[in-house]
Amino acid sequence: MGRITLTNIDRAYGKMKILHDINLDVGDGEMLVLVGPSGCGKSTLLRLIAGLDRPTGGRIEIDGADVTDVSAAQRGLAMVFQSYALYPHMSVRQNLAFGLENVRMPKTEIDARIAEAARMLEIAPYLDRRPGQLSGGQKQRVAIGRAVVRNPTAFLLDEPLSNLDAELRISTRAELAALHKRLATTMIYVTHDQVEAMTLADRIVVMRSGRIEQVGRPLDLYNAPANLFVAGFIGAPRMNLLPVKVRSANGSQVHVEGPGGLSAVVSADGTALKPEDDATLGIRPHDIELSDGGKGAVSAKVTLAEALGPETVIHATIAGDNKLVAVLKRQDVEAQDAPISLTLPWERMHLFDAAGLRVASR
Repeated sequence: MGRITLTNIDRAYGKMKILHDINLDVGDGEMLVLVGPSGCGKSTLLRLIAGLDRPTGGRIEIDGADVTDVSAAQRGLAMVFQSYALYPHMSVRQNLAFGLENVRMPKTEIDARIAEAARMLEIAPYLDRRPGQLSGGQKQRVAIGRAVVRNPTAFLLDEPLSNLDAELRISTRAELAALHKRLATTMIYVTHDQVEAMTLADRIVVMRSGRIEQVGRPLDLYNAPANLFVAGFIGAPRMNLLPVKVRSANGSQVHVEGPGGLSAVVSADGTALKPEDDATLGIRPHDIELSDGGKGAVSAKVTLAEALGPETVIHATIAGDNKLVAVLKRQDVEAQDAPISLTLPWERMHLFDAAGLRVASR
């Protein structure tokens, strides 16, 4: 079992409050990813779950038992750090065995667990090497192996891939996903990289300024962001957000107009928007299409065209200062300062009110 429940968690240092009323239920065997910008409180929350810090309010439960005041060593959790935290004077085998030896586990059991972890993580050839003789990716696998041999209730991973280069991050990310599938153990994973979050998570928790903005499955957050922050944070390239003015609203549809001749009618059941209200229209770069300049097209000027082979990323401006990014499946788009006509399909649009809350989406 590995169910973790957080109820009304607060954390403050003096007068500075870091976490605000966090409520979260992590299912047994779930891969939950905490994501958000630096300083949002995600690592602090992970440390509270691990028992490396104490909340100033609220309750932490593991499988129904209150562990708020229980020490880290007694929680049955294993943490993997960004810095690997390997003992440099010990071999890989000794690093893997260290924690098990401290709890007086029989040598035969230690050897069996190390052999299984080494096979699973493909580090058997490195068991007699020291960390200084390993690459970054190998060190990270050893750090994960040290957690695996403990057979924990849950794994807590604090930005474990941030020290790896781009190519190695992709391959190690795939290894982590496969490992989670094999172990079927609860994992709580902290990252500031929303691509990691989208590719690894069963559910994502988006945090900002010590608060939870939205919790949901990756595609739910992508397709139905709760507010402007989530809309701009989830997705790469990020969602285009354009200022618009409401021209009419009848309770089920909203007609808005914006820069560059933008005019759209968006479904919005039960919306409180009314004519002349300010709003924000969002559309994903991959949903924008190249147009021949007909009805409904938006006029823009290309500032940069990034040819990526099967598609081209267009950076453009609309009516001066409004920026727009489009991902087009063609390669013959003109470069800087070229005029371009784009279609923003109504059915793919998201609408947010003046408070930044989503009132309509595709």
